[in-house]
Amino acid sequence: MAVVTRFAPSPTGYLHIGGLRTALFSWLWARHNDGKFLLRIEDTDRARNSEEALEAIIKAFDWVGMNYDGDVVYQSKRFDLYKKYIDQLLEEGKAYRCYMSKEELDALREEQMARGERPRYDGRYRDFEGTPPEGVEPVIRIKAPREGTITFVDGIKGEINIAADEVDDFIIARSDGTPTYNFVVSIDDALMGLTDVIRGDDHLYNTPKQIVVYNALGFKLPKFYHVAMINNEQGKKLSKRDGATDVMEYKAMGYLPEALLNFLVRLGWSHGDQEIFSLEEMIALFDPKDINKSASSYSPDKLLWLNAHYIKNTPNAKLAELLKEFGVDIADHDRLEMLLDATKERGKTLVELAEQINLILNAPTQYDAKAVKKAFKGEAKEILVDFIAMLQTWEKPLHLPSDYHAVLEALVAEKEIGFGKIGMPLRVALVGALTGPGVDEMMAIIGVDETIERIEKAVATIEV
Repeated sequence: MAVVTRFAPSPTGYLHIGGLRTALFSWLWARHNDGKFLLRIEDTDRARNSEEALEAIIKAFDWVGMNYDGDVVYQSKRFDLYKKYIDQLLEEGKAYRCYMSKEELDALREEQMARGERPRYDGRYRDFEGTPPEGVEPVIRIKAPREGTITFVDGIKGEINIAADEVDDFIIARSDGTPTYNFVVSIDDALMGLTDVIRGDDHLYNTPKQIVVYNALGFKLPKFYHVAMINNEQGKKLSKRDGATDVMEYKAMGYLPEALLNFLVRLGWSHGDQEIFSLEEMIALFDPKDINKSASSYSPDKLLWLNAHYIKNTPNAKLAELLKEFGVDIADHDRLEMLLDATKERGKTLVELAEQINLILNAPTQYDAKAVKKAFKGEAKEILVDFIAMLQTWEKPLHLPSDYHAVLEALVAEKEIGFGKIGMPLRVALVGALTGPGVDEMMAIIGVDETIERIEKAVATIEV
């Protein structure tokens, strides 16, 4: 039987990386088995649903390149289907109408807590045959087993045993008729043909309730895999400040989708000591049984390291296209290859890469005060003037970094100075700070005329 997995977010907020990791694991397992990966939107909470959040979820999937099979399933369009199964359970005596008021339920909970018991519904309307009380719209509760054990094998955590009396007769439809989460999830997973359900372990104790629904309706159970949470570096729950932010924020911060997916797959899953995985390798190697039982730790430094790796290994033509979203259009630049080769070693994100490129292409309008103090001293002005003269009289063509390096070497030899004597003031003259790639690379990118112009402007600011 073909493997069928799903991801089922609620459009009440952004898609965060914990959700994306769960989706990735499900997607990889489906693709590994040439199966199906389905997307279901759990939008039954009409008051909290957000069209903006829904669009962000779809955009996130498009950005990372995780394609889903078939049409998106919307729970809000399946209420008639859920009602059909609620009616079926009522007719078969597997569910019942409960007329317990909120006041009664609150009083019951207080009594149970006073006795040190876990608050739970006591089943008082389970076999009720009397006259319903007036003015109370009933909820529908399913008849959960009262004896024995609810058992299932979790693909990550092993065999899970829950005493049947731990699961009360939970509500499957509210008093207004709207179905509840555990009921609709069970119906949808069964009817959509799910074979494997991979989700966060915050859903672990929803599983026994869903098994009750599966059994009541005669559905076949899927395999369950409950993935431990992602913690921050201090071992606490991941917060927005740590990185639990909108997936699309990572795009805005200049991360590549390949880097983010590589980062996420290693949060809880491993294959030997390998750290870098192409998408093809992830699909070939992934198996949910290899997911760690314990929580994983989010490391921003690891994500940056991976992103830097992918930037360095992205073809320059593709990088040029990506950089357009960050205000840098160099697609037609005659030194495109040289420009990106000089900068992509230094940019850990596309934002940083764009800054490095702008640093070179845009002549400085001001000079960093600390850099000036360090570089524009002693013979700096005289050395820069001599360098201009040498550039102007150099007989060989000046195109490549090696051409400019030859001029620098000639100046250093002629004046019998250390390379730093020209290197530091020249760097500040070119970009206004003591940063950037090699000065020979920068000069080759901007050309000899622009190089001379920038040095002359800097020289005019140096007081002797």
